[in-house]
Amino acid sequence: MSTESPLIPLPYITAELPGVGGQLKAEPSAFIVEEIPVYDASGEGSHLYVSLTREGWTTRKVVEALASLYGIDRGSVGYAGLKDRHARCTQTFSLPNLQPEDAQRIQDELSFTVNWARCHGNKLKVGHLLGNRFTITVSGLNVDPDTARVRASAIAGAIAGRGVPNFFGAQRFGIEGQNVVRGRAAFLGNGPREKWLNRLLISAYQSHLFNIYLVQRIEQDLFSRLLDGDVCKKADTGGMFEVADPAAEQPRFDRGEISYTGPLFGKKMWAATRAAAVLENTTLADAGIGEEELRRCRADGARR
Repeated sequence: MSTESPLIPLPYITAELPGVGGQLKAEPSAFIVEEIPVYDASGEGSHLYVSLTREGWTTRKVVEALASLYGIDRGSVGYAGLKDRHARCTQTFSLPNLQPEDAQRIQDELSFTVNWARCHGNKLKVGHLLGNRFTITVSGLNVDPDTARVRASAIAGAIAGRGVPNFFGAQRFGIEGQNVVRGRAAFLGNGPREKWLNRLLISAYQSHLFNIYLVQRIEQDLFSRLLDGDVCKKADTGGMFEVADPAAEQPRFDRGEISYTGPLFGKKMWAATRAAAVLENTTLADAGIGEEELRRCRADGARR
């Protein structure tokens, strides 16, 4: 499998079930994304947290608009994660040294809806969220609504039992996958000078390798099985641990109490060991990344 093409086919885990056809994202309101915060703004502090709803804007463009509106540096605007442009997104941003009444300018001068504004003691940073809530409308179904409901219910039931592959979407990889090609160069230390762009490209390449790893896991019938040496995450606390006895941990996995994590490669990443290391090492080898390249790469790495 070539790692130079980000357009790898992503397998279905319910391929044995009939689908409903149709189209996703026929319009922005058909794909609604709402952030789930990991903590609430306290009401006190030097950073103003503002919840905004918008359509047709990337997170980075919103940051630029907010920075321009208030005459502040783009780097001082905080956010917890990147959101899709082709969606209706509700997302929180933090702005330094402002008060709740200052948020009225956003409502008056930008095409965003201000849901609330409260102060907090720290800047909002990437990762400061529990997750995202999605409301997705499928339009142009290939079957009648009653049949679609029956089929969708069967698919949802299978997913509830098996889980969902946490693939990265194609939008991360840029037009015709150019972010992957440029991201590989950035990962190996030959990226652009702009820090934000360098980080974005590195992330795209890490995401591409993650997708390849997960495809291999599914194709080898390992999607619903724990392996010796897997790095797992607890659903309730987020704590991480290494699997030493797959048979003993499999019931917890089946109940959704734990899940294995995949690699976002980097020099400080917690790597899987033993049997679970084989897939990770194969992904790196197929990408032409050896131990020396990994030690010298420009990413710390993480688990997903």
